[in-house]
This record gives sequence, structure tokens and C-alpha cells, in this order.
Amino acid sequence: MNFLDSLFLTHSSVQTVVVISLIISCGLALGKIRVRGISLGIAFVFFFGILVGNIGITVDATALDYAETFGLSLFVYCLGLHVGPNFFGSLRHEGMALNLWSLAVIAVGTVLALVLVPLTGVSLPDMVGVLCGATTNTPALGAASQAMAHKGLSGGSLALATAVTYPLGVVGVIIAMIFLRRFFVKPADLKVRPIGDDDETYIAQFVVVNPAVAGKTIAEVAASTRLKFVISRLWRADKVIVPLADTQLEQGDNVLVVTTREDEEAMGLLFGRRVAKDYNKEQIDWNAIDANVESRVLVVTRPALNGKRLGELQLRHTYGINVSRVLRGDIKLLATDDLRLQYGDRVTVVGRHEAVNNVENFFGNSVKTLNEPNIGSIFLGIILGMALGAVPISLPGMDSPIRLGIAGGPIIMGIIVGALGPKMHFISYTTRSASLMLRKLGLSLYLACLGLDSGSGFLDTVIRPEGLEWVALGFVITVVPVVICGIICLRSHKFDFGTVCGILCGSMANPMALGYANDTLQGDTASVSYATVYPLGMFLRVVIAQMLIMLLV
Repeated sequence: MNFLDSLFLTHSSVQTVVVISLIISCGLALGKIRVRGISLGIAFVFFFGILVGNIGITVDATALDYAETFGLSLFVYCLGLHVGPNFFGSLRHEGMALNLWSLAVIAVGTVLALVLVPLTGVSLPDMVGVLCGATTNTPALGAASQAMAHKGLSGGSLALATAVTYPLGVVGVIIAMIFLRRFFVKPADLKVRPIGDDDETYIAQFVVVNPAVAGKTIAEVAASTRLKFVISRLWRADKVIVPLADTQLEQGDNVLVVTTREDEEAMGLLFGRRVAKDYNKEQIDWNAIDANVESRVLVVTRPALNGKRLGELQLRHTYGINVSRVLRGDIKLLATDDLRLQYGDRVTVVGRHEAVNNVENFFGNSVKTLNEPNIGSIFLGIILGMALGAVPISLPGMDSPIRLGIAGGPIIMGIIVGALGPKMHFISYTTRSASLMLRKLGLSLYLACLGLDSGSGFLDTVIRPEGLEWVALGFVITVVPVVICGIICLRSHKFDFGTVCGILCGSMANPMALGYANDTLQGDTASVSYATVYPLGMFLRVVIAQMLIMLLV
């Protein structure tokens, strides 16, 4: 028995590891159980943690706080790193719409909380605490507590209201998503519709009949227009040519042009007659088109190329090849001269067999190297994210500064590093499997610690006279805005259900609900929309909590 006590009851580093590991392993196993086709997935780790905490098992408070902080920061940073490369592209395409839907959820929840104050008789500070717990936003609680202290008021009941409503705030978003899926989601809504177009390129063949370009070099034609294009192959009579910048176009030349979808029609005006062939199908054997020209996909694994612009490399002049497209994650990019390469990019190279062999060593093309995750850069990014989260941000009219915290700082830093790292020659590439592993590990640690911490004395707090009322109000404030905005968003038929779930989870600052969405839905649209709306939504909730106390109490 002493042996078991030392493992489960006596506070030590070993006991902390054993208890948290037990919660995670049992929670993940139970989360696979389906009831009427519904399973909670990784979310069950949180519930099992509450159960373990409620029966009296505790761990050292410092170790628990460390594991919870590390898990959350690891999860949100790796999430930001995962969506970072495509973040600003999605922000330009659909980011404004996604954030407007998120603002709608925040506005409905805030108005509902204010309406419930006179209807229920709950004081405004307590209702702010309920709102913070219902939206699982501890930075907002910190801001509200600072505002209470500034006014010389006690914030004890505010923090207690947050603690009581937090668990159902986490669960409420999941319940709302299950409700939406059961009654309002159609089969078409479950089909993944990527945010923005995942293929930014378009391939077409043209016959040069425009006298304005005949006799000019490809470089001169490119300089005379704003259109972006790459000529990867050129047929002249029965001869195939690998076109270079100084290749002169002649009447009757057949050119294979890689451009963007927006510029596809303009290419016909620039060159002339289009050949009726579809080069944009999924499966095309490019090497069967002509035996003298080879098309090969090479992987950028030379660290020195990270952040370099394609035009700086002079590949046409040095190697006699063309780079037509770049595959970055799931996005196909046009290989323009101003495109910056990133470590791990897959570049499509077109040229003579010998030339392609020569340029292969230049790019590196070591797939084995990519299988080694860059752990050092991840921990450096977490350090920078924690530092960003600790920076005080002063707003006009507020005496106390606000902070992004351990959730906001790392996710924003992850997005910045993922999107802009190559420009700073910072290698942030992580394999897809390693990224998924780290995200799930971080989220599991966070949920296990959060559940264990919430479960200690949970029932004792709930059965207080005001406890049940707070729980009920928190559940209403969680579910009602999510359901209302979710139904309207689905009826607009603009986004798939995964994207809607990401909006709802991000606006409610709920990583556990995001984990549930990722476990039960296909694709990454939930993670992309979550990361798009989370920073602004979290920031606004912190500001709103502080303003309600400063202006209305």
C-alpha cells in the first residue's frame, strides 16, 4: 500500500507524472466510446480530470501549474506554426468575414450577460465573472480583477463565479456543436471547403499569334506587363525547347504557361490562341508529354536557401531549368521571381534530364532530413511567445494595461514565425506528423491539469446558494450565442461546418472544443479559422471585461 500511496497520493515529481499520465490515458481511451454516433474524443481528458480531482487526488500545485502552462503554450504555439504559412493569405481572402462572425458571437454573449443582470438580480461583477468562465477566458478574468482592485473593491466572488462556470463553459461549446450538427448541418456542410483556393496556379497552352510579342524575349514580354506567369516549355515546329529569359518568341510557337487563375484569360490576349487541352487535372504524367524534357519535384532542404527569393538564385541562367510551381503545405504557388523559398517547400523543376540532376543537389532534396523535427526552433518560439504574452498593452481610457497571456502570445508568435520566419531566415519547418503529435500532447497536458484543478472541491462550490445559479447562467451565456450565430452562419452556406466550428471555438477562446472538432471532422479548416479569429476575439474579450468593470460598477 505504501508503494501505491507514493505513486498516487504522496506529492512528488513522480506522483505528478503518474497522475497526469493516468488522466490522459484513461481520458483518451474513454473519449473513443461512441454513444449514438457521438464521441467526445480528447475532450474526455478534461472530464476524467474533474473526476479524479473531485475524489480527492491532488498533485503539487507548482508542478500542476507548470504542466498546465507548458501544455497550453505548446499547443497554441504549434497550432499557430501550423496555420502560419497560409494565415495571411486566408486573412486576405476570408479573414474579414471570419472575424465579423466571431465579433457577432462576442457581441451576442456580452449583450446577453448585461440583459441577465436586472433579470436575475446577480451583481454586475459576479456576472462579469460568469461571462469570463462561460467564455473560458482567464486573461479576461485577470483584467477584470485588476479593474476591481483599482476601484478598491474585492474580486473574490468574481473569481469564484469564473471557477464555477468554467467547466460548463468548456463543455457548452461542444454541446452546442453537437446540437448544430444533429439538427442543422446538411451533408454538403460536412464537405471540406478550403478557406481561399489551395491552388493558386493555372496551366494552359497557347499559340503565339500576337505580333506584339513575336520577336521579343520572354524577359521583355514579362517586363512589359503586370501579369505573372512562367513559361515552362516551348514547342517550335517538332522541336521542344526549355525556355530561358533570353529565349525569343516567334509566330506559331506553342508555349505551356503557368499563371494564376485570375490572369488566365489575359494570357490569351497576351499570346494569342489557346489550345483546348486541360492541364489542370489531378493526375498528369508531365514526363510523357516529351521525352527530351523532364519534370521533377525537388524538396528544399538546404538551410541556406530558406528565405531566398527565386529570382536571386539565377536558376535559368546557371542550370538551364525553369521552376514552374512551388508546393507549400497544401498550397500550390506560382514560382515568380519575388517568391521567397521556405525550408520544406516542394518545387517543380522543368528542364533537360542532366540539368535537373545538377539542380537537385543545389536544392538539397533530402527527404530524410525533413523527417527530423526542428525541436529547437519550437522551444525558441515558445520563449518568444511567452515574452510577447507578458508585454503590457496600454489602451486609452484604461488605467491598467492588458496582456495577451500564455494563450494569446504563443499563438500569435507561432503565426508570425510560420508566416514570416523565412524572411528572417528562421527555419520553422516541422513535419505534419510531428506538429500533430506536439499539438495533441500539449492539449492533453492542458486539459488533464485543468480538469484536475477544477475538480478539486468542484461539487462543494456548486452547491453554494449562488453556485447553481451561476452555473446555469454561464451555460446559457455559452450556448445561446454559439447556437444563434452558428445557425445563421450555416444558413448563409458560405462556410463548411469545420470552418464554422473553428469560428465558434476561437470566439469562445476554447481550445478543448477545437480539439473535439478536429477529432470529429475532416480537414484543417477548423484550425485555420480558429487561428484567424482567436487573437482578435481574445483581445476584445479582455478589453470588454475590463471596460464593464471600469464603466458600469
